[in-house]
Formats: sequence, structure tokens, C-alpha cells
Amino acid sequence: MKLCLFSVSYAGFWGQHALSLNEFIAQSAKLGYDSVMLMGKRPHLAPLDCSPELIESINGALEHHQIKCAIIGGYTDFAGSAAAEVPLIELQIQYVQQLAEIASQLGASTVRIFTAYDSPRQTPQALWNQTVSALQECCDRAAEYDVTLAIQNHHDVGVHSDALLELLFDIDRPNCKLGFDAWSPALRGENLFDAARKMAPHTAITTNADYIKLPRFTYQPDLINYQRQEPDLVRAVKFGTGFIDYSSFFHGLKEGGFNGIATYEMCSPIRGGGSLDNLNEYASEYLSWMKTHLL
Repeated sequence: MKLCLFSVSYAGFWGQHALSLNEFIAQSAKLGYDSVMLMGKRPHLAPLDCSPELIESINGALEHHQIKCAIIGGYTDFAGSAAAEVPLIELQIQYVQQLAEIASQLGASTVRIFTAYDSPRQTPQALWNQTVSALQECCDRAAEYDVTLAIQNHHDVGVHSDALLELLFDIDRPNCKLGFDAWSPALRGENLFDAARKMAPHTAITTNADYIKLPRFTYQPDLINYQRQEPDLVRAVKFGTGFIDYSSFFHGLKEGGFNGIATYEMCSPIRGGGSLDNLNEYASEYLSWMKTHLL
């Protein structure tokens, strides 16, 4: 299993310290990661800003620091929730094609994408069909660059593991795999070992972070009491200290035959704040946990 760090962690979102792409590559190598996952949007690697000079600069940084670019992280939602005359689906297909081209130029074999959020504008079946059709075309275009698309199990369409497998079978493309993570099934109550073992044969990458649940209540003055609110607030903490049973998850993946890339990300506010030192400490803890428990 190769260990990878996602540049979104150092993109400046959620108050975190921001690094440029080349600074991030240098930091990842210094921490001891095998490879990096680069965020396919601003402020890092947006196709709009991607020039031959930028590709040359990134490849130079990768070579200098002796680290690989394994994955490009794309951001898609094939619900097409804008007005009907806006060609949102076509724009996203073109975006994924551009990310696949960039991936091939950087030596990355995988582009991570998402399905679709639920939409009141469409029936569930219509949204499903639209998502399948869009992903099929994305796969066909990515195949021209010998790139695999990995569907991450975060968006509403196909979010449950059984539904995601069904979606994958409907897409029916050899370069369509899964980016199967523990976060979503853990929050929704799936058995992590069983789900991971079942999904492992179809999984190219997994992206990991750990969280705690913070119960929420609202005060009811008439009752002089509190009412429980659902769902809980979820907050990122150091890897291995949260509620997600990553030991079961990874053992399920390994038993199912997974031998792909495991990526660490900090894509929300984290306990301790967003200083560079704290980000590096979190990223180092992931490496330590993985090497101690799995490698």
C-alpha cells in the first residue's frame, strides 16, 4: 500500500496554512510520503491556469524531491442543478477530460471524481441515469490518456456501498474504479470490515481522515430541559484518535485484495487549528499510524 498526501490539506481552506503546489510537494517529501494527490482546482491545479510552464515546474519539483504525483482530485456534481439551458454536464465532462490530460502529463494514473448530490429537480431514477451517462462519457474520454477514474463515495447518488456497486456495474467501463473511504459508511452505520472487503476488488484508492462526533442539543425553556438534535457535529482529529474503526476498515480492504494508494487529507477544520506546524503534525501522525498498524 502506497501512502499519499492530498494538497487540499494545504490549500488555505477552513483557515489552514496555505502552500503553493511546489511548496506542498517539497513538504510531502520531507514528511516521508510516497506520493501526492493534487487538487484539480484553484488555488492549486485548475485547468484554467494550467500551462506547459506550470506542468514543467511541477514535474521538476516532483523529480527534485523524488516523489510521485499519483492522483489528481477532481470536483464534480452531475446533478446539473443550474437552469436547464446551462450546459453544466458538458462543462464537467470537459473538466474531467482536462484533468485526465493533466494527469497523464504528470505521470498520474488516476483522477478522483464524485457522482451527484440529490436534486429536487429530478426523480431519483432520472438523476441516476444522468449520472451514469455522464460518468460513462468521462471514462471514455479519460481512457484516451490511459487514466482511471475513481468514484469517491461521498455524494448522494450511490453513497451506500450496495448502491455504489450497482452504479459501477451500470457504468460498465474498465477504467472506472472506486475511491472507497471509511468516513461516509462509518457515519451512516455500515459495517466497515464487511463493506471494505466487498468493495476492495473494485477500489483503486482510498482517502482517509479521522473524526470525533460532538452531540448537539437545543434548550427548551418551557421544559427546562434539552432536546437532542440530529445529526451530530463532526470534527477532524489526529488519525487513530476518532470514532472511525480504521483497523477494521483496512483489514477488510486488505482481505478483499486492495493494494492501491491510501491518501491522507485534512479537508475540514482540525483540532488545534490550521497552523503549518499542526498540519504537519497531523500528516506525520497518519504515516506513523499506518506504518505501525498496517505496513
